[in-house]
Amino acid sequence: MGLRSPLSPALTAFHIILVALGIVGNIIVFGVIGKSVMMERSTRHHSDIIIVNLAMSNLMVSFVRNILLIISDLGFRLYSSKGWCQFLMGVWVWLRSVNVWSTFFLSAFHLHTLKRVTPTIGDLQGPRSTYRTLLLSLAIIWILNFLYSIPAHIFSTSGNENTTETLMLVSSTTRPLLGCVWNFPSNYSGLAYATTSMMVHEIFPIILMAVTNMMSLYILNTYGRSRSSVQDAPVLKRVPAEKRAAKVILALVMLFIVSWGTSIISVNYFNYNRGSSAEFLLVVARFGNSIFITMSPVVLAIGHRRLRSCMKSSVSD
Repeated sequence: MGLRSPLSPALTAFHIILVALGIVGNIIVFGVIGKSVMMERSTRHHSDIIIVNLAMSNLMVSFVRNILLIISDLGFRLYSSKGWCQFLMGVWVWLRSVNVWSTFFLSAFHLHTLKRVTPTIGDLQGPRSTYRTLLLSLAIIWILNFLYSIPAHIFSTSGNENTTETLMLVSSTTRPLLGCVWNFPSNYSGLAYATTSMMVHEIFPIILMAVTNMMSLYILNTYGRSRSSVQDAPVLKRVPAEKRAAKVILALVMLFIVSWGTSIISVNYFNYNRGSSAEFLLVVARFGNSIFITMSPVVLAIGHRRLRSCMKSSVSD
């Protein structure tokens, strides 16, 4: 199976719990918010469409990657043919990259919404976003990341028991799984692709998320200073709700930065340093990859009105 990062029984059990909670939580998010989007088509549900898209990408990563990782951790020796390895490696890179940019898109869309509903920037009567534009933007995210994942599909192959992985991509895998390994033509081309992956799909989105959330907080703070002069504007009734949404999105982004940040540091320590702490850090990276998928439904349940009411009714029943 190549390089392995063995877990103790306690850590294996904890990892299983994390993955299971992530699947259940994202199914609830997908079901509850998705139902409201389908039944009530209005502009206030645009951000809910993005949340549903994020929950769907979380679920797909869990089903096609994390469950297989758990099966491997339980001691089952899983191997795939070269064709299946190319398919799976490409899908893993595609879904993880979509997951990253879907998280950023939620933050960027909320900044756009704040610019429309606050009196400090732009025209209060500006045009509303349409479902078509929003769905087109999400489709572009999926299509562009699919194109990016093509090299991961091409340069993957099936290894054997003596194969040792010498390169890892942050956006997909932290060790060989199902006997699949990367097989780039040279170390240079492999490191070039891994470096590009780190910059384009890890560091750059995190910087963009931080910037958009700081701008959102700035707009919300400046709203308080000018509220008295335009307090009769009907659109400003939405600002308190947008302030609550900003806190939820900020919590999601901070969770993303912490979980993925540990994965970025750990995997790239392996890629570029390969010191004595590599094996321990790969275990850390594995949990870092699961924490965001598991905890994001919890953050949404606390801050999303419809999810919160659903949880309360479930508890009361």
